[in-house]
Amino acid sequence: MKNALVLGAALSAAVSLAAVGQAQAQGAKEKCFGVSLAGQNDCAAGPGTTCAGTSKVDYQGNAWKLVPAGTCEDMSFTTADGRKVMGSLEALERDLPKS
Repeated sequence: MKNALVLGAALSAAVSLAAVGQAQAQGAKEKCFGVSLAGQNDCAAGPGTTCAGTSKVDYQGNAWKLVPAGTCEDMSFTTADGRKVMGSLEALERDLPKS
């Protein structure tokens, strides 16, 4: 009887942990660089500041957008000049605005 109670409690805990993990994964987001159109990037430069919407060119490599976790590096776009670009978890040196 005691073993059945312990097994039942362990099984219940495992199911609860799995449900919590799945809920977290569904809402998880990550920064994805090089995927936003001009003026549509997400960003925060610290408390009380913002730089959202400040990207100057489409798919700007150092501008990021929040996307569902695990999807960034699968994103691809074709630029106006026909190049295929991919999302990145790190800032890129491509498609930076001219100074």
